[in-house]
Amino acid sequence: MSGARPQPAPAARFQEAIAWAQAHESPWPRDPDDPSGAWGVHGADPPPYNRLLGPVHARGPASGVVWQDGQVLAQWGDPWRVDLTFSVAKTYLALLAGVAHDRGLLPDVHEPVIRRVPGIGFEGGHNAAITWHQLLQQTSEWEGSVFGLPEQVDRWRAVQYQPVPPAGRKGDARPLQAPGSYWEYNDVRINQLSLALLHLFGRPLPEVFAESIMRPIGASDRWRWEGYRNAWVTVRGRRMISVPGGTHWGGGISIDSLDQARVGALLLEGGVAGGRRVLSPDWIARMQQPCPIAPFYGYLIWLNRDGVIFPSAPHDSFFAVGAGSSITWVDPRRRAVTVARWIDGAQADGLFARVGAALDAA
Repeated sequence: MSGARPQPAPAARFQEAIAWAQAHESPWPRDPDDPSGAWGVHGADPPPYNRLLGPVHARGPASGVVWQDGQVLAQWGDPWRVDLTFSVAKTYLALLAGVAHDRGLLPDVHEPVIRRVPGIGFEGGHNAAITWHQLLQQTSEWEGSVFGLPEQVDRWRAVQYQPVPPAGRKGDARPLQAPGSYWEYNDVRINQLSLALLHLFGRPLPEVFAESIMRPIGASDRWRWEGYRNAWVTVRGRRMISVPGGTHWGGGISIDSLDQARVGALLLEGGVAGGRRVLSPDWIARMQQPCPIAPFYGYLIWLNRDGVIFPSAPHDSFFAVGAGSSITWVDPRRRAVTVARWIDGAQADGLFARVGAALDAA
């Protein structure tokens, strides 16, 4: 996929899918300052945590691309617009963990985090047992606060594609389980993983991501990964910002649909881009291994093994998903990547059904 702007797809077979995406735009306001307060997910947090700590910006229209075998087959909206992606950044953290693994900085994901990054909150009997593997699968049950946000704010959290919702009320003090024994979608714990990776590399994660992932795959230089205003730390004598794994409290990844598709293509090709090995195939395979207690989830990526998440997508599909919704669908059976941004999440499966039908009609 070159950096040039692709021409609109001539194939009429995608028109139904495009019309579906545009007719089912996200219900979120386009302006984050909309007086309805319906923009974002922070508003569901208990005070005083229901506020933004990092920058955000207005969103664009429903947009996306369909990519297959190195070509953009279809596009809609404004695919060149740099837009927030919310929890798509989690999958990008998993890619950075893969970079660390391939460089020998993280040789054993089952090793307790504290052995390589002491002094950042993994002390104590409970937290000291937590492994990288558990953080990447969201089963760590890490306890504490990161940049003023306690992880309790996301206990009992329910997310859209979680097959069975939790039984409690978000923010209540759910009793913690042993690390590895309970799955929970928890953005504070993800931010703790990001902080641990920052200390592991000793460099700002956006720098590492640019040199190790984005430049090798031919991405533009227009994307950005921003942190909270209070997330500055000093590592190895250098002051740097720790970036979040999403935009729950602001910041996170802003990127255009084409670059988002390039990252999806890297996953589709088992870590290869343009004939160059970027990540090891072993790491890409690990990302897709189901969590035993949450088989719909791998290493910060959604899986479709039983068709529960998206019934219209093949069972070997996997997804990077962000609130709003921003979705990267990787479809190995069709060798295709679809990026859908600002689609109503409840209608995403309808889009995937129509994209799949258009691909099959080729």
